[in-house]
Amino acid sequence: MKDNAFICPTCHSSGMQIFHEQAAVPTNSCILLKTREEAINCQRGKIALGFCEYCGFISNTAFQAEMTEYSGRYEETQGFSETFSAYHRDLAQRLIDKHGLREKDILEIGCGKGEFLLLLAELGNNRGVGFDPGYQEGRLSGEAIAQVQFVKDFYSQHYADYKADFVCCKMTLEHIHPTASFISNLRRAIGDRLDVLVFFQIPDATRIVRDCAFEDIYYEHCSYFSPGSLARLFRGCGFNVHSLDTEYAGQYLTVEARPAHIAQCAPLPQEDDLWLMSTYSRRFSTTLDGILASWRSFVEAAAWQGKKTVLWGSGSKAVSFLTTVGVADKIDYVVDINPHRHGYFMPATGQRIVPPSFLQDYRPDKVIIMNGIYRDEIARDLGAMGLSPDVVAL
Repeated sequence: MKDNAFICPTCHSSGMQIFHEQAAVPTNSCILLKTREEAINCQRGKIALGFCEYCGFISNTAFQAEMTEYSGRYEETQGFSETFSAYHRDLAQRLIDKHGLREKDILEIGCGKGEFLLLLAELGNNRGVGFDPGYQEGRLSGEAIAQVQFVKDFYSQHYADYKADFVCCKMTLEHIHPTASFISNLRRAIGDRLDVLVFFQIPDATRIVRDCAFEDIYYEHCSYFSPGSLARLFRGCGFNVHSLDTEYAGQYLTVEARPAHIAQCAPLPQEDDLWLMSTYSRRFSTTLDGILASWRSFVEAAAWQGKKTVLWGSGSKAVSFLTTVGVADKIDYVVDINPHRHGYFMPATGQRIVPPSFLQDYRPDKVIIMNGIYRDEIARDLGAMGLSPDVVAL
């Protein structure tokens, strides 16, 4: 590691330690690109992950927000997966039951295409407003649609007048670089309403750094939290932290917190992870080299044997895989169940994104799944098409 003068966006300490660097990565992994030429020539940026020895936060110190785009071209939803949809519904019901979220006002920051907000409205007869510049009209339907509204903008102090009983923010904080400023602004917007419950969900950095999950490291993810660093952020910004949990086979980290004038809750046991995260970050580069070499060998061996390999899942994980492993020239197609992504091209590497039905004629020999939690769902879909390729997962 090298000492640098980077300031931690969470605790404002100086001297974040850079432990992973990658140049020329696409700055927008989920933007729909209409032509292969546009995809190949997409904007590139740099990743330089720094670890804060004081609070445990990990940040892309080379991040430039102006190089990312969140608009109608941003297509991130996982809602077409039965596995994910079942999880989403279960999470919404658990939050409603645990916190009595019935006939309440809900505010969701970074609501995406609005599926989760609609679930909260439907299952708890709640009212909701969601903020996301990438929201698209006409994609949602259901009896509760009249109970929700959407603002196609980033949530900011400009919207502090929107009051709610429950504030949720799922898979968004990792896209925000000035993390302490963002959470502090939310705390100011809540003001003296100390009964407001705040729920955040983000990727769990413990798993990413421990397992060298390089597929979860990409430009838009500029902020990475472990349980300890996430709790320290919320406490430092005027919240009491009531729970920290992991979800979705350990991939997601969640926090539940309430505003406080004086932080009173004692640290939770899982917050004691500073030394562990430091250890993981120090050995990251060496471990990653071996993982990348293994995947490179796998794909190259298949190509040498004349076998066809496809990726399943065209989102950010696939972009990271193709641009990090270095075997993009040996994979011609990427499969996705989201019909809104079909016919577009992968950033930087240019593979066409195709529907699962394409595989009936293409008949791949190997399918690399970008997220192992979907293995059973994908195996079922392949079997229904009469296909039996070798299936492996990241």
